[in-house]
Amino acid sequence: MIEQGFGRVITAMVTPFKEDGSVNYSEAEKLAAHLVENGSDSLVVCGTTGESPTLTWEEEYELFKVVQTTVKGKKAKIIAGTGSNSTAEAIAATQKAAKLGLDGSLQVVPYYNKPPQEGLYAHFKAIAQACPDIPIMLYNVPGRTGQSIQPETVGELAKINNIVAIKEASGNIENACAIARITPASFKIYSGEDVLTLPLLTVGATGVVSVASHLVGNELQEMIQAFESGNTNLAKEIQLKLYPLFKVIFCTTNPIPIKAALELLGWQVGKLRLPLVELKPELKENLEKIIKELSLI
Repeated sequence: MIEQGFGRVITAMVTPFKEDGSVNYSEAEKLAAHLVENGSDSLVVCGTTGESPTLTWEEEYELFKVVQTTVKGKKAKIIAGTGSNSTAEAIAATQKAAKLGLDGSLQVVPYYNKPPQEGLYAHFKAIAQACPDIPIMLYNVPGRTGQSIQPETVGELAKINNIVAIKEASGNIENACAIARITPASFKIYSGEDVLTLPLLTVGATGVVSVASHLVGNELQEMIQAFESGNTNLAKEIQLKLYPLFKVIFCTTNPIPIKAALELLGWQVGKLRLPLVELKPELKENLEKIIKELSLI
């Protein structure tokens, strides 16, 4: 199996936009640099949090290049969100990411066409075989895709050399337990939900693909390292302290709240692309209250 080395805290990075709706590449550079200097071991670029459904392939490719250049030499990894519900499209995008020399690819469960488990296995296997030199992280998020990849399917896929990890965002701890039992220790499980990071660590997860790490990356690192070193009381203390933030940044569809939070902190991330819309005033007020309670502003 290819050594993946993505670390503990992986930030699913937002995509900043200008007032005219175009991608703000200069702000993306600044944000990427900030994240890797504040707790992020790796960055997912053009994932769901990066509004990938409304980015063009050309915009995504440019973002990959910009962020790669920015973090070069900082020991951080770049994971390209190159998944699709079209196997051919996912292969083409992943091959381009591999040619750039990116460090990994995030492959979401195909959405809308809702393939059976045999189709999911064939989909991910085809991508892995067509792109043998790039480590692949599977992404299970049935709340968005309408289909869940079952642990048994993950177990079979984990036998493929360059399928090295899974972002488990089903909200079902039992899934993570089952995956951990039937995959080798070299296969890494990441929580796909900030609030479940600590619980999933107890059943063998490595870390988290995080949204909250835009704001509290160092604290998440501290929590995970405390747990790993046996200081479970400190880990629990950090988890409970950050719990209100974990909840409020998912008070409506991601990435609406996290973009609002970043704006409150002074980041020029811009508006969202339709069909996503701005955070409602009452929700933004509560978000600001929790951010202030944590002394983030």
